[in-house]
Amino acid sequence: MISISGKLSVNRDNKNVLVLATCQVLFGTGRSLLIATAPLISYSIAAHKGLATLPTSLVIVGTAVMTIPASLLMRRVGRQIGFIVGSMIGVISGLLCAFSVFHSNFWLFAFGTFLFGLFAGFAQLYRFAAADVASEDFKSKAISLVLAGGVVSGFLGPESAKFGQNLITSIPFVGAYLILTGVTVFAIFVLFFLDIPMLTPEERAGPRRPILEIMRRPVFIVAATAAMISQGVMNFLMTATPIAMCNAQHQFADTALVIEWHIFGMFAPGFFTGHLISKFGEVKIIIIGLGLQFVCVSVALLGAEVVHFWLSMLLLGVGWNFAFTAATSLMTSAYTVSERAKTQGAMNFLIYGFVSILSLASGALVHFFGWDIVNLGALPFLVVAVCGTLWYAVSQNRPPAIST
Repeated sequence: MISISGKLSVNRDNKNVLVLATCQVLFGTGRSLLIATAPLISYSIAAHKGLATLPTSLVIVGTAVMTIPASLLMRRVGRQIGFIVGSMIGVISGLLCAFSVFHSNFWLFAFGTFLFGLFAGFAQLYRFAAADVASEDFKSKAISLVLAGGVVSGFLGPESAKFGQNLITSIPFVGAYLILTGVTVFAIFVLFFLDIPMLTPEERAGPRRPILEIMRRPVFIVAATAAMISQGVMNFLMTATPIAMCNAQHQFADTALVIEWHIFGMFAPGFFTGHLISKFGEVKIIIIGLGLQFVCVSVALLGAEVVHFWLSMLLLGVGWNFAFTAATSLMTSAYTVSERAKTQGAMNFLIYGFVSILSLASGALVHFFGWDIVNLGALPFLVVAVCGTLWYAVSQNRPPAIST
């Protein structure tokens, strides 16, 4: 028989997952709107076309900068207040981007996208927040369900971009960034329903190892590497896609369609990825995800028609979902409750520091060398991630040595 307190705990956990999934939808809407529009805006207003992906890259830089401070702030003030602070930064970002697009100010627009990255540094913790409050057998499913909130945003973001393209002024996309602002304001309202208890004094005072000791553990190395490379390759290729499609003379409506289906691929598997992880384990799902990203590159190299972009970006998204969700689930076994803030912050810092470098590089590569070179450039990273994961799988299955 389930106790009343047990039922209340389950109901609270379910409500928290729903709130966090809704926040993921709202954040993802803004992010996909920005992904679809920022390279095109930058390409039209930047003094040098090679800087076209700088604003998108600064989103990643901002995310990397804020990951550790966001984790430590939430350890002190709690998840709810921390997420609200992050969303307030997102509101400022949306207003600043709209203003800078209206005045065709590239550097101010770039700063606005950097602020969105700071907001993203908080939002990237939605999945960990779900895992923190979930029971052990529900952890991977909770992470997966929160990430699945991005399914809706995959369509809402690009559609909002199209709707807002000429909504208010003759200058394209000012209205789109006002929509981004409104979406983020709504996220603040939703967060008032979040109910995650703060750490108890006992949990705060629990044993804590130095972060470098945690980072030297094989489980941390493999989980962080898989997450870094799956996310890095995803952003590397996705950031260059709008420019590559523009260079191939495709319309913005086609670009928006490709981004929609890419983001659908990123988050739709979330409804069952957690079940697959529970059934087959994190390592196998990481390998499958990285394998799908290999296939994505192969499709992209076949041609530059809309169908090639569409299928390769869809596969890229699904591959990311499998590898990234499984890596996040694997990472939860690397730390104790008292260690989770700094470990989650360290993991996210590594991910988005790496991603920011690749994202900026993709703009220069696609401008100077073309779309095929961008795709070929992703392959060495995928090889490293697959080899590292296979090494971990073999080492975990190896029987311990018998001392004589």
